[in-house]
Amino acid sequence: MLAYKKDFCSVCQVCDACLMGKKQKSHMPRPSLYGFHAVREAWLNDERRIEALLITKQATSGFEQTLVEAERAGIHRPAPMIVDKDTLEKALPRGAVHQGLGLACSDLPEKDIQDLIIANEHEDRVCLVILDQVTDPHNVGAILRSACAFGAKGMIMQKKHAPEMTGALSKAACGALEHVPVAFETNLSRSIEALQEAGYFVYGLDERGEEVQTVDFSAKNALVLGAEGPGMRRLVKDHCDVLVRLPMHGPMPSINVSNAAAVALHEIAKT
Repeated sequence: MLAYKKDFCSVCQVCDACLMGKKQKSHMPRPSLYGFHAVREAWLNDERRIEALLITKQATSGFEQTLVEAERAGIHRPAPMIVDKDTLEKALPRGAVHQGLGLACSDLPEKDIQDLIIANEHEDRVCLVILDQVTDPHNVGAILRSACAFGAKGMIMQKKHAPEMTGALSKAACGALEHVPVAFETNLSRSIEALQEAGYFVYGLDERGEEVQTVDFSAKNALVLGAEGPGMRRLVKDHCDVLVRLPMHGPMPSINVSNAAAVALHEIAKT
């Protein structure tokens, strides 16, 4: 029989008692992740330290198998807290599509470019994704999901312009955040240089480049995507080995950056 915890302050940090500093029986932390897939993959990731799982009664049956999987894998987690929908929604950002689940947990261990290089140094074929000032969490999450689906081994982002790896981003990634390591760097141009020194060929996705289908993506490579509108910054673009573009045959000259990433990653995976 799986155990659930029910004895807690119903709206910790929201209710008047907590705001006034009054002592409660136990506190309900603020979830940083929500949604079935994001919560499931984080729950099964032993790199995450879990503080609390908030779950509605309606969602318990769908999450039972995940709890069993964690137990069988020897991953020790606190007993989930059953809450009502209103309580959960008060603890989450407004409009969050939570599917009855919210997870208060630690961030993943921070990584840098050298972590990705070392992790893949013995691989013959590797694809990494570099995002140049792509800041919308929904786009970043969707790109992470595509990167995971098409076998990319990691993502590199600039520290200064990266959205938080929580909430909406994690929900859009559908659990991919737990499987695709994300490295944060101060200077993307230097990161590209480091990859090139390690034997990577770096492609920049740009509407003025060669068509993706004409390019050989074998061996180790990295794909750079720029923000919608301005695209890649000049210095980042200049550091790429070659610029490539998607073959666009319709009246629309461009597509959303997350869609472009999915198409390009699919082409890379085919070679």
